[in-house]
Amino acid sequence: MLVDIRMPPTHSTEGLDAARAIRAEFPQTAILVLSAHVELEHAMDILASGRRSGYLLKSRVTDVEEFVETLERVVKGGSAVDPALVQELVAARHVDDPLDVLTTREREVLALMAEGRSNAGIAKQLWVTEGTVEKHVHSILNKLRLPEAREDHRRVLAVIAFLGAR
Repeated sequence: MLVDIRMPPTHSTEGLDAARAIRAEFPQTAILVLSAHVELEHAMDILASGRRSGYLLKSRVTDVEEFVETLERVVKGGSAVDPALVQELVAARHVDDPLDVLTTREREVLALMAEGRSNAGIAKQLWVTEGTVEKHVHSILNKLRLPEAREDHRRVLAVIAFLGAR
């Protein structure tokens, strides 16, 4: 599902409301929400629903190939978070930041995870090997005390912790 938050007839939250209703009835539906500007509450609402979700600013959708890659990533079970949203959340962090246990590099890796990047994508962005990224991800998951469980996707839980620590 590709939806704008603000849709007719009132241009308030019809798109977001439709996304919530569809996710409730069909939880496996991939949802990518577009917005004209960062709306933290709406973004957190859709992203907290789990895998196969994303939030992008319309202004970010300028490269068709990149946009299609983002859609495919979300459909395949990943997530996509606009970098502007990530920056806004980082700037709004609480003093009691649960992510204080992470190194600067681990925070960079987690921020790129929050944008929906794969290990290969993170490695390319940070100019490191994929194995190095895997070590950072493993360390992040351990430091955030996210145990392995069949019913949970630890990467998504780490991203939610990152996005929620604001």
